[in-house]
Order: sequence, then C-alpha cells, then structure tokens
Amino acid sequence: MATVSKKICLVGDFSVGKTSLIRRFVDRQFSDQYLSTVGVKISKKLIDSTSLKLPEGDKFQLMVWDIEGRTDYKPIDVSYLRGASGIIIVSDSSRMETVENLDRHLQMFQQVNPKGSVVIAFNKADLIEPSMLTKVMGLHSFAHESQVVATYATSAKTGDNVDKMFLELSQSILNG
Repeated sequence: MATVSKKICLVGDFSVGKTSLIRRFVDRQFSDQYLSTVGVKISKKLIDSTSLKLPEGDKFQLMVWDIEGRTDYKPIDVSYLRGASGIIIVSDSSRMETVENLDRHLQMFQQVNPKGSVVIAFNKADLIEPSMLTKVMGLHSFAHESQVVATYATSAKTGDNVDKMFLELSQSILNG
C-alpha cells in the first residue's frame, strides 16, 4: 500500500473563486463570504483507488496550493509554481477580464513547468445564462494547447464539475 503525493496549484485573478473551489473539493463546504488569500495557503486531499485508476489499496494525495489572485499591480510569485505537477487556472465566467487573462496565467505556468498538466475552470457558471457561458467558453478554447487536459464550467456554490475537474487533473498527473 503506497501513497503518492503531488503538488497542484490554483491560479487566476483575484475573486474568481479559487479558494471556494478548494473548500468545495477538500472540505465539502461553500461560503459566500469573500476572504482574499495572501501569499499561499496549502490544503491536502487524500483520494483513494475507487476514484482514480490506482493499484488496489494505493492512495493519492493532492497538495493543493491556493495562490493569491493576480492584480494589475502585482503578478504572482512564480516560485510558487515550481515543482507543481499540475495547475487549475480559474476565471470568473461572469467577468470577461478574468477570462481574457487565462492565456497569461497559462503562459506563466508553461514557462516554469513545461510538462505539467493543466485544467481550465470557467468558474461561477451558475451566475450567467447557459448560452452566454457556451459562447464565452467557445471564444476561449484551449484545444491547441497540449498541456491543457480539460476545460470545465464550474460552480463552487453548486459543486458542478468541481470533483470531476480535480479528479481529471489527478488522473492526468498519474498517467503522465
């Protein structure tokens, strides 16, 4: 029985819901109280072999780094990204400027870690009309990026696609 531990990071602009996605996945909780992350906060989540394709009895532990949101004044410290096996890049589907910054976050990760797995999260999908969400996701496709294993419309509030997103990233890391 072995436990494999891997580091992943969540990055994106401020107030896109990175912390809420992590709390939904790790603690099964949601709060609409906004608390800005300063620096980095690390959470752990143990995933058993029933959720991932692992040898029977083995476990997979995610070390989830919640990295403070980027602002116009200060980019994130790229040293936080070193050693990450994967990343979830998060935007707020209802705020187009955060969606437009997805490429910038992806390029930064690729410079630090050109082999890591990437998932794109169009978060707060519950706040916009489904037709608009489809349009936003269609305009910002990452199909041409080999590191991007999936894109998801997520909602930390409802839980839509949160587990699926983290598990797909985990499986990609294990397969890598």
